[in-house]
Amino acid sequence: MRPLDRRRLIAGGLAAPFVVAGGRAVRAAWRPARPVTLVVPFGAGSGTDQVARTLQPAVEAALNQRLVIDNRPGANGTLAATAVARAAPDGHTLLLTTNTPQAAVLGLMRQVPYDPVKDFTPIQRCGNYVFWLTVGPEFPARTLAEFLAEARRRPGQVTYASGNSTGIVAGAAIARQAGVQMVHVPYRSTPPAMLDVIAGRVDSIVVDVSASRGHVEAGRLRPLGVTSRNRSALVPDQPTLHEQGLAGFDIVAWAGLVGPAGLPGGIVSALHTAFDGALADATVTAKLAALGFEVVRDGPEGFAAFIPAEIEKWTRLVREAGIDPE
Repeated sequence: MRPLDRRRLIAGGLAAPFVVAGGRAVRAAWRPARPVTLVVPFGAGSGTDQVARTLQPAVEAALNQRLVIDNRPGANGTLAATAVARAAPDGHTLLLTTNTPQAAVLGLMRQVPYDPVKDFTPIQRCGNYVFWLTVGPEFPARTLAEFLAEARRRPGQVTYASGNSTGIVAGAAIARQAGVQMVHVPYRSTPPAMLDVIAGRVDSIVVDVSASRGHVEAGRLRPLGVTSRNRSALVPDQPTLHEQGLAGFDIVAWAGLVGPAGLPGGIVSALHTAFDGALADATVTAKLAALGFEVVRDGPEGFAAFIPAEIEKWTRLVREAGIDPE
């Protein structure tokens, strides 16, 4: 039998893709040949950044390779998403995407430099973020009713910050449904937006528990209610905006893993196995829960079906909130 050409075996940077089993050459599970870059569409300290760093050790152990977190905030996550869409489909550049660059952006921006379905390969749905409406420590409100009363007392003067599409849409939806006039103050990412709310330069922010829990526990931010229709098991004492009078209010954000379009099936399978294994780990799940992130595990096929439905949902939410695309 002709010996296998080693140069062919390592073509494309794939180390040792075959093993011998029963005298036959069998393709082994893909492993990265160099560190894998996980691009995060928001800044350091954001909820998505914290989820990425919580998954990092378990994924590195599964892949036997470094996982480098690359924060690229700005433009509703499109800077990060564009970079990954244009990357080589070799498994070494991935995006921890969310409902912002993968769905809501089509309603928020007139021109999006990629197709959120055709330009990516779905790998793993990871879970949902718990979001809540919060105010700074000096703002005179401890309930949604008091917050809206203040907004009615000072029409067009109460402000809300945002660092992602969920904050933009939820803030606008609160104002629209309650019939109050508020001013939107956009930021490139969540951490600086929270700091300005804490300092009193902005009045409020709808923010994920992942990014804000430390500030809430320290008394620097005050939560007024969660944005999901039902209470979250992660913060069960927090009432929903729905039960406080905004009937039917239900905005839930999510995160998942995608790669560039054309990612080979063997690479998709290996990456799915690594990330799904991390999400199944009880220690990792507990850490994510402490951040306010609810694990939802779904593989490539389920995630691929989920994304188009979310695009339809989020473009509708943007439209119903009265937001004009930029």
